[in-house]
Amino acid sequence: MLTLIGASGHAKVIIEIAELLSIPIAGLLDKDQSISSLLEYAVHPYSDEPSWNRVGDYVISIGNNKARKEFALFQPHLSYVTLLHPQTKISRRADIGIGTVAMAGATVNCDSVIGQHAILNTNCSVDHDCHISDYVHISPNASLAGNVTIGEGTHVGIGACIIQGVTIGKWCTIGAGAVIIRDVPDGVTVVGNPGRIIRTNQ
Repeated sequence: MLTLIGASGHAKVIIEIAELLSIPIAGLLDKDQSISSLLEYAVHPYSDEPSWNRVGDYVISIGNNKARKEFALFQPHLSYVTLLHPQTKISRRADIGIGTVAMAGATVNCDSVIGQHAILNTNCSVDHDCHISDYVHISPNASLAGNVTIGEGTHVGIGACIIQGVTIGKWCTIGAGAVIIRDVPDGVTVVGNPGRIIRTNQ
C-alpha cells in the first residue's frame, strides 16, 4: 500500500500514476487538517500516523523542493518508492533515485543520473550523461542537452532550455522559457534568452 505525503495538486498527478501502475493507495497525509479527501482518497493529519511505523510504501507528493527535502530528512527511514508514469521514456542505462517521480512523456537518456526525491514533470527531456541532484524539479517541456549538471534543490522552469555541458548550482530558480548558455552559480534566479541573473535567492 502506498501513502502520499502532501495533498496538493501535485499529489493528484501522482495518484493517477499509482493508479496506472496498479499500486493500491492507502491514503494521504497533510499538515492542513481542513483537507479530508483528494480524488476520493482519505487525507489524514500527520499526527494521525502512529509513530511513523513505516508499514507500507511512501512517496512525498509535495511540489516545493525545500519542503520535500525537509520531510525526507524528517523521516529518512520510510520505505520511499520511485514512480514512473507508463508513458515515460527512461533509458535502461539511466539511474533514477529513490522517491523520484516522472510524469507522462518525461524522457531520460543514456547514462544520466537522477537524484532522490526529484520531479521530472510532463514532457521534460533530459539527454545523455546529465547529472540531476536530489530534490530538483524539472518542469513541463524543459529540455536539458547532454552533460548538463543540476545542483540540489534547483527548479528548472517550464519550457526552459539548457545547452550541453552547462553546470547549474544548488537551489537556483531557472525561469520559464529561459535559455541557459553558460554556468550558473548557487542560489540565484536566472531568466531570459540568453539567461541572466536577476537576483540571489534568500
